[in-house]
Amino acid sequence: MPLMIKSAAKSVETDVIQSALRTIDIEKSGLSALELALQNGLADPFRRAVDLILGLKGRVIITGVGKSGHIGAKLAASLASTGTPASFVHAAEAGHGDLGMISRDDAVLAVSWSGETAELQTIVAYCRRFSIPLIAVTAGELSTLAREADVVLLLPKEQEACPHGLAPTTSTLMQLAVGDALTVALLEARGFTALDFRVFHPGGKLGAMLSHIGDLMHTGDRVPLVPKGTPLPDAVMVLSERRFGCVGVLDDDGRLCGIVTDGDLARGLNLNLGAMRVDDIMTHSPKTVGEKTLATKAMAILNQHNISALIVTDEDKRPVGIVHFHDLLRVGVA
Repeated sequence: MPLMIKSAAKSVETDVIQSALRTIDIEKSGLSALELALQNGLADPFRRAVDLILGLKGRVIITGVGKSGHIGAKLAASLASTGTPASFVHAAEAGHGDLGMISRDDAVLAVSWSGETAELQTIVAYCRRFSIPLIAVTAGELSTLAREADVVLLLPKEQEACPHGLAPTTSTLMQLAVGDALTVALLEARGFTALDFRVFHPGGKLGAMLSHIGDLMHTGDRVPLVPKGTPLPDAVMVLSERRFGCVGVLDDDGRLCGIVTDGDLARGLNLNLGAMRVDDIMTHSPKTVGEKTLATKAMAILNQHNISALIVTDEDKRPVGIVHFHDLLRVGVA
């Protein structure tokens, strides 16, 4: 490549990075302005919006058009998945039958940067006609939407990252951020837990991470167990047949009191293993988990202690199953 072309390519690459850095810097300023607003005038309406939504008998109906509509659809999905029933109704479709999706027990949250979006007029009028609470997310302090709303989450007017000031960039980021803030505030106010989260996320990686060990463990004859005092060669046979890399040892009351792993055997090759019993080589007080342990926590224990399997016990330390790290990897926990 000629030197001149190389220099031009390098210059373009530098310009692209500088453009990206400018965009991020401008959008950071927008988030900083939003943070400052939440510490001042935006704080009270934000609290009132949370209280209003918490007191609903129905759902939160999110509406908007264009880029604001895309942000609204994301907000509806986030709320619905974290314990706040929510749906998205496109403002342009509202006047063509979709107003029927809004009941008198609902509240409408309208997202519009200017607050003068023509398509919102129908849904705003519907809210006023039937006394349906209306929350506005807008930067238009004197706009029609702000005047009609019961609660106004007024966003600061900050510079768009678009050099022409036209493409929604900083504005949509602030809309997204205040939507996420609402979602998390409502989640925390409801006491929504990871176990609740799993109910709405049974599929994919999130579902796998939030699975209980009881859903994944092997049970019955698949669990490698021998009583205390078992000759080591017999225990090795059980270990080999079950193929979990370990065998649990039970005391006289059927409680887990130890474990023998293939690593223990490898470390004892210089010993007369054929003449020993499990008691002589087992690890006392092995790591265990319960049936309600989350799969992510079980994987963390395996990684922390560099082991490959965990025996699952009940509250009395009696074994009820076993889980291997391959079981966790198979369902997507990593």
